[in-house]
Amino acid sequence: MNQLAFNIGDEFWLKPNKAITGVPAYQSFGGFISAVLPNVYVIAGIILFVLLLAGGIMVISSAGKGESDSTKKGSQAITAALLGFLIIFASYWIIQLIEILTGVNIFQSGK
Repeated sequence: MNQLAFNIGDEFWLKPNKAITGVPAYQSFGGFISAVLPNVYVIAGIILFVLLLAGGIMVISSAGKGESDSTKKGSQAITAALLGFLIIFASYWIIQLIEILTGVNIFQSGK
């Protein structure tokens, strides 16, 4: 029988395992960051999707009506979402470079 519930710690990589410093994950700042950081990228992706969708709907709905105010707000939302995506994308690859250069596993899955 399939379970209807799931363990949130397993799903979001929040197991108290050994982290970067060798101590349990939540007893050091580095361990906490390595447990939370992968989830931050998921949340940022969801926010990006919502902003793109809302901005696109604003632009499309106001384009036929001639409302330049709503069109401008929609295009600003799309621009903000794309700039946010570039920042998140760059930060992910910077962390990947740090992992390669230092040999420290920051994005541990805990599984």
